[in-house]
Amino acid sequence: MLYTCGMCSEHNCKRGELQKLPSNCPCNEKEEQEKLKKLYLQEENYKLAYNSALVEAEGYCKKTRLEEIMDFANKCKYKKLGVAFCIGLSNEAKMLCKILKHNGFGVDSIVCKNGSIPKDFLEIKDSEKVRPGTYEPMCNPIGQANFLNNVKTDLNIMLGLCVGHDSLFIKYSEAPVTVFAVKDRVLAHNPLGSLYLSEGYYKNKLYK
Repeated sequence: MLYTCGMCSEHNCKRGELQKLPSNCPCNEKEEQEKLKKLYLQEENYKLAYNSALVEAEGYCKKTRLEEIMDFANKCKYKKLGVAFCIGLSNEAKMLCKILKHNGFGVDSIVCKNGSIPKDFLEIKDSEKVRPGTYEPMCNPIGQANFLNNVKTDLNIMLGLCVGHDSLFIKYSEAPVTVFAVKDRVLAHNPLGSLYLSEGYYKNKLYK
């Protein structure tokens, strides 16, 4: 079965109008949905889902994502936060850590280049580097997750990890993960800009 929620213009699921649904709507899969509901009743999942709903309602169009992350952490009683950040956003990481600490959280932060493992380790050719002819350490998201696991963070916050590196960090993080910001150097870290420009300036790039 192919799922096409991204192309749906009705979204009856939001209104609870479940009588007229596309044949491939996940709402039709009653047995599967009952299994999923049971997962939400597991202790840790329940805590995350319940407090997420509270944060959404209390901060809706009123609070920034940073404020919501702190509210979420407080509601979940998470006191030790981890920050996994891109070295290109070091200044932003300093500001984020400072704010989190000011608000009473313990903070451990790990940069992406930890370990300074050369890209040669991955058999990256010099011509394939960002800056050929220079020393370039690889990003080490597994290391970021590992070191934050070692200090037993309650919640990990990603700040600007590269595409793919973020996947590895999420895969190896033992603590729940949330995203503060993603990296898009071309669009001032606003990747949605590519969608808003997809029928104009970026049309030829995205619809080749």
